Amino acid sequence: MKNPFSSTRIFLGEMVGELQKATWPTRTELRDSTVVVILAMLILGVFTSISDFSLAAFVDLFTSLVS
Repeated sequence: MKNPFSSTRIFLGEMVGELQKATWPTRTELRDSTVVVILAMLILGVFTSISDFSLAAFVDLFTSLVS
């Protein structure tokens, strides 16, 4: 049976090696990406809200006509 501590040590060593190979975004790239994500969330939220209120109004209108 393998020693779980040596397996963990090997895994962590390989993980650190892979993370050092990764290219990390600069502060400017990170800020710009964050702004894009926040704007996209706001636009999607407004669209969802408008769609929801419009559909609710349509359903209310339709049910008042049927009753």
